[in-house]
Amino acid sequence: MQEYATVLLYAIPFFVLLIAIEHFVALYKRENINHLFDVISSLSSGISNVVKDILGLSIVIISYSYMVEHWSVMTIQNHWLLYILAFIGIDFAGYWSHRFSHEINIFWNRHIIHHSSEEFNLSCALRQSVSEIFAVFTILFLPLALLGIPKEIIGIIAPLHLFAQFWYHTRLIGKMGWLEHIIVTPSHHRVHHAINPEYMDKNYGQLFIFWDKWFGTFQEEKENIAPVYGVTRAVKTWNPWIINFKHLWLLVLDFFRTNSFRDKIRIWFMPTGWRPEDVMEKYPVDYTKDIWNREKYDTEASFSCKVWCGTQLIITLLFTLYFFSRIGSMEYHEIILYGIFIFIQIFSYTSLMDGSSLAPVSETVKLIFVLFIVYSQHFDWFGIKNIAPELYYVVFAYFSISFVITFYYFFFDRPKPVSASYHSQNIAYV
Repeated sequence: MQEYATVLLYAIPFFVLLIAIEHFVALYKRENINHLFDVISSLSSGISNVVKDILGLSIVIISYSYMVEHWSVMTIQNHWLLYILAFIGIDFAGYWSHRFSHEINIFWNRHIIHHSSEEFNLSCALRQSVSEIFAVFTILFLPLALLGIPKEIIGIIAPLHLFAQFWYHTRLIGKMGWLEHIIVTPSHHRVHHAINPEYMDKNYGQLFIFWDKWFGTFQEEKENIAPVYGVTRAVKTWNPWIINFKHLWLLVLDFFRTNSFRDKIRIWFMPTGWRPEDVMEKYPVDYTKDIWNREKYDTEASFSCKVWCGTQLIITLLFTLYFFSRIGSMEYHEIILYGIFIFIQIFSYTSLMDGSSLAPVSETVKLIFVLFIVYSQHFDWFGIKNIAPELYYVVFAYFSISFVITFYYFFFDRPKPVSASYHSQNIAYV
């Protein structure tokens, strides 16, 4: 836990720096690739995901450690070849876990957040799931376990493999020549994130594209068909917590609504988007039929409200970095309390971006929870007085100001939903 938190202390600022560089390059090229609330939502999703990982809020059905200890049939001596095998094996497992997440109803819930942005930029790479409660795809690492590749090597390669998937979430890089035949490029991944009929459910590869070519899921980006991004049942919210459980909630509702016992069972394992016939007729949901006349989700907000929401993101990043820097000296119950605080904080300001009534409610819950933490910490904020006593008063003043400003914007300057047509806003970069 502490080692991962230390890595994130460096990784998070690095990712934010790359997002800023992409934004300024786009401005220089006069390309409009970022939307403020969309970027805030993406980064907030990324923060939620890494905090959830730090808290260990997932149940591993069969761990890699167990498989390699009990099922390995051979042992390879420590050698550079182990790292290559681990890298290829992780990518192979990643292809199939990615494909299952797209093609099986219940597993789509763990991946919808990543595709929920109607933009395509580096920030949307950070839209990662917090709804993956059960880690079921570890079993795909079985070939590596049979070879006896140590868990320590997997522990080194796995985060590097994940971070290496960040760079290709961009519209600013065109096709890359001979590399298009080997690795996943921005062109390949633009196809993957598109909802065009020609592009749907293609290019599942994470670092190597040849898996898609071997298993029949490859699609090249076409010069005359610009990708349209998002999901076919648009999420219509900036709140990453709502996005994370939106699909699962629909499945649960349909489970109880359908009169067919057979459909109650198979709804979880049918292709993504499948619904029982009796439910579809009685409880229709919005579904994109004409992608070129689809409207993007947006909320109209004053300049000062946008500044406030951006400030909330920056403050949340600072709180998160402080959390990771202190985690080695914190008790486990303190780690849980801090994580819950971060979750409520993100829920509050992203609800405000929607203009949702959940904003003042969650902000009130946050203030009450913060008062509980401060009291339980003997009027401290996780040891901040040991660094600089005056910082405690700055932190407490922030919570008070945040409460007042959130209520002000909700009641007097609330963001309002608006729509913007997709038409002529998507350009193919090939």
